[in-house]
Amino acid sequence: MPDLYDVLGVARTATPPEIKKAYRRLAQKLHPDKNPGKSNEERFKKITEAYEVLSDEKKRAGYDEYGDIALRPGFDAERMRATQRGGGFPGGFGGGGGMHGGDIFAGTSGGLGDMLGDLFGRSRGGGPVRAARGYDVTSVVELEFVDAVLGTTLSLSPATGGETITVRIPAGAAAGSKVRVPGKGGAGRQGGPAGDLLLTVEVRAHPHFTRDGDDLSLDVPITAGEAFHGALVTLPTPYGDVLLKVLPHTQSGKKARLRQKGVKRKDQEPGDLYVRFLIVLPETNSEELDRAITALAAATANPRAGLAF
Repeated sequence: MPDLYDVLGVARTATPPEIKKAYRRLAQKLHPDKNPGKSNEERFKKITEAYEVLSDEKKRAGYDEYGDIALRPGFDAERMRATQRGGGFPGGFGGGGGMHGGDIFAGTSGGLGDMLGDLFGRSRGGGPVRAARGYDVTSVVELEFVDAVLGTTLSLSPATGGETITVRIPAGAAAGSKVRVPGKGGAGRQGGPAGDLLLTVEVRAHPHFTRDGDDLSLDVPITAGEAFHGALVTLPTPYGDVLLKVLPHTQSGKKARLRQKGVKRKDQEPGDLYVRFLIVLPETNSEELDRAITALAAATANPRAGLAF
């Protein structure tokens, strides 16, 4: 689950007024009535959920102390603290964002399995523990944008030492995707099977590409000459460079679609890559350039004619 502070774009030390201000700014920008679309609706829902937690003093304190587990229905912080004091449940959930990469097993081994075993594994007469499946371990892995699109293999080292785990992340993983690694969770009791490792994927932003579902978007700068005369430009895609034709008289903001150059997930129709052309003017100046721009302006009709509310 994304860190709630990151969702609102505030620091963990943010004051209640700062949290409220950040939420209002994002809500105005993403409200479905103002900006319809599935992507905006999902983001609006996430920021609202984050604000509901961080604007509530008690909920925020629980989240700061225990992270995502504090958001589960029925969670009782006082009961958790009492259990910890008694040795039944080790720490390691602080920070709200879970654990990342190599810290995958930090604070997850031992106590919870013992507690569940005490509750369900022994007979009422105090007899020996029966075979029981180990508990599942949950964690978060953060991927580069490119690795999420194309897929990657991770080597995760438990914080407590021991076997390094190799995990294959399939192509097309998105923020919030779940990856289950069977048998890599808590050890079973009395010969029972081990639990599973459950990974939640987070994805770092790309400096140029954005993603909406399986579609990718890219802003492509072009010169005024390329826009006016037309040109062939080289574009990067996840699957290698391609040549794209810029038609003569292309206006800034015009879009083109490259079919099936978006995200390719197994057994799914590939997404597309949407390109938006942005005309870039020279940053230098000269008399010759000034004359050329003046002539261009004189030959251009008023672009704001008919513009009205």
